[in-house]
Amino acid sequence: MKLRTVVFAGLLSVAGWSQAAPVFEDNFDANTPAVNTVPTGWFLGGGTVDIIGSGFLYDYVPGNGLYVDLDGSTSEGGTLFKFLNLTGGTTYQLSFDLAGNNVPSGGYPSDIVDVTFGSAAGTYTLNPGDGFSTRTLSFTAGGNGSFALLFHNRGGDNAGALLDNVSVTAVPEPETYAMLLAGLGAIGFMRRRRQAQAQDQ
Repeated sequence: MKLRTVVFAGLLSVAGWSQAAPVFEDNFDANTPAVNTVPTGWFLGGGTVDIIGSGFLYDYVPGNGLYVDLDGSTSEGGTLFKFLNLTGGTTYQLSFDLAGNNVPSGGYPSDIVDVTFGSAAGTYTLNPGDGFSTRTLSFTAGGNGSFALLFHNRGGDNAGALLDNVSVTAVPEPETYAMLLAGLGAIGFMRRRRQAQAQDQ
């Protein structure tokens, strides 16, 4: 009984590790909506972005709180970025939601968004009416340090792709899963052993 308790406690510890809290996350809801403004904790390289959505004049995809229009109201898309302190040798997964510009009046073309996370990069094309969908990028830090996370909307026509729910999470190492499986196997073995002992009595 004591062994099973120890194994179970170990499993809980491993499970907690494998579901670690994100290193970073932002759904932009803590901001005040406004045009030509930078979300709290982020930086802007040239151009502008807007914070729009729920309770604001511009809410092109209702029901998603606040989100960022990556092509601000000066017709010059900005580069939204921040730096994250990461641990060398660890793989991280970036997750983010992108949508098309969804301007009700229409007339705007598709948007192309370049995303960079450390040395990983992806390019995404959003049609004007596309709803939010989740995209991911993985990056393994070569050493301890500060690494850039950037979102850039190409072009500049006053209505860009929409960004929401950005998060970065450390990916558990394979050894973590091996420990979890070993623990489950140990519990199964103990259960069979106890059943066999009960049948022999």
